[in-house]
Amino acid sequence: MKKRITAKELFSIPNLMSYFRLVMIPVFCHLYLNAKYRTAAGALLLSSITDFLDGKVARRFHMVTDLGKALDPVADKLTHAAVAFCLATRYPLMWALIILMAVKEGYMAVVGILRLRKNQIEGAQMPGKVCTAELFVMLLVLVLFPELPLAAVNGLIVVSMCLMAATLVYYIQYHHKNAKTA
Repeated sequence: MKKRITAKELFSIPNLMSYFRLVMIPVFCHLYLNAKYRTAAGALLLSSITDFLDGKVARRFHMVTDLGKALDPVADKLTHAAVAFCLATRYPLMWALIILMAVKEGYMAVVGILRLRKNQIEGAQMPGKVCTAELFVMLLVLVLFPELPLAAVNGLIVVSMCLMAATLVYYIQYHHKNAKTA
């Protein structure tokens, strides 16, 4: 029998912070696509502060919920995707990163669904956390510094793609190894 989500869980402070991050996505996109890069960067920073705080508050005040565990990574991925799509309007190589991101996240979603069916839910591994942090920093740098030379921008994108590809390979090997022992 599935547990129902209570109002207390639905409206916990950490979950409200995650909802706020979802609301900030169209705000960021509007600002960025209207060439208000510094203000867009501020919106992105504000969103990232709530991303940092939601988990801290949830753990510190015993407000960790299953909804929050699902909502936080969804808000992360949607934010990263929105920023990447906005950046792709200026930097064509960003499309290659978006495709790689879709492959990696698609793989992770399929594995997550399969593991959820077996009640084998796991958190992110360190390579995934490093990849996510690096991706965020790279995206923020490109938003904050729209005057960067294209060669520097492309270099940053390539570094992110290499790290993302290595992380995908790591997860494929990790899940393959764990599938054999399960």
